[in-house]
Amino acid sequence: MTTASPERSFRLPRLPRPRLTRPTRASRSSTTSTKARPTSWLGALREALDRPLTTYYLLLSSAALLLTIGLVMVLSSSSVFSFRATGDSYTIVRRQLMWVVVGLPCAFIASRVSHQWIRRLAYPAFSVSLILLLLTAFMGVERNGNTNWLALGPLVIQPSEIAKLSLVVWAAHIYANKERRLTSLHQIMVPVVPGMLLATGLVIVGRDLGTALILFAILIGMLWVVGAPARLFVMSSLLIGVLALALAATDTERLARITTFVDPFQDFHGTGWQPAHGLYAMSSGGIFGQGIGASQQKWGALPEAHTDYIFAVLGEELGLVGTLLVIALFLTIAFSALRIARHTEDPFVRYASFGVVVWLIGQMIVNVGMVLALLPVIGIPLPLVSYGGSSLLPTLAALGLLVGFARREPAAARALAQRKKLRSAGLSARR
Repeated sequence: MTTASPERSFRLPRLPRPRLTRPTRASRSSTTSTKARPTSWLGALREALDRPLTTYYLLLSSAALLLTIGLVMVLSSSSVFSFRATGDSYTIVRRQLMWVVVGLPCAFIASRVSHQWIRRLAYPAFSVSLILLLLTAFMGVERNGNTNWLALGPLVIQPSEIAKLSLVVWAAHIYANKERRLTSLHQIMVPVVPGMLLATGLVIVGRDLGTALILFAILIGMLWVVGAPARLFVMSSLLIGVLALALAATDTERLARITTFVDPFQDFHGTGWQPAHGLYAMSSGGIFGQGIGASQQKWGALPEAHTDYIFAVLGEELGLVGTLLVIALFLTIAFSALRIARHTEDPFVRYASFGVVVWLIGQMIVNVGMVLALLPVIGIPLPLVSYGGSSLLPTLAALGLLVGFARREPAAARALAQRKKLRSAGLSARR
């Protein structure tokens, strides 16, 4: 009888080998995509928007692109008019370039000046604007039926454009001082509403109904952001509607513009000439446009091609893509400014940012609606794009204020300080 050896009696049972399976193509692709893309595109967009300097860069890039597009379109749309008037195709674009050279330092200074200095200038700027508007109402220069220009020696300016910025800063300063008392309707109304209505009335005396509507829109926007009651907006809308119709009925030219904007072709050789040719320009542009410089309407058929109707030339030369790009850039500026107003704890920054948004976006909507024959022709330029120093300088200063607000956000200020520290450390290391 044989017995099992100890070694064999204590041997562990053999376990089955695990069966290795080759990963499928679907599992490999999902693993790879998960590693390469930890989040979806929407999450990546949110992550990019949450970075501290996003608002700052959005404002800078959008304003720079609009200014560049504006210079190109002023050159293209004004070349024929400049040559016929002066014998030089570059006369108007040189003037616009000069205003840009003057305006950019103004925007830089506005972005660097502290809030306290800006608020100290609120009442002086408002007073100077009222004086200029008063002089314009009684001593103004008439152009295209509107007495909205003031001659200061060799320089001719449009004070109503300067008043837009001063009114926004002045109203924001007052409402910031009254932050804790804005539950009272009296505190909301006085003195902002009488002051802005006075400025608007002086503009109406100069027969500039378009600018008066923009000033009224700024007033309504400021009242909305401080929490005015809804009945006030209803009453204001009815009042401005009645007033606009009364002003239009007392002026035959303005009444003709209002009655023919729905169908410009019914008076094609009269008041419908400008909106009809604007529609011709927009429709002939197609999706991608005729190309820069290839506009046909700028050869004399389209009046004010480089000012009020520059969007029509832009649509003809750059097509639907170009027009949507310009609108998207304006909406980007509005988005950035509203982010500043929403995240800031400074009431002056909140109210000033919102006022600038109402001003620029409202003016853009009126200009585009005018070119598309959705609104009457009331002579409103496209900000940053149309020719004109009186409009460009206050707009650049307002954008400079927004850039300064974005720079002073706590997270953005820390990021810029850290970047400056790293840059100086890198320069010292090279030395």
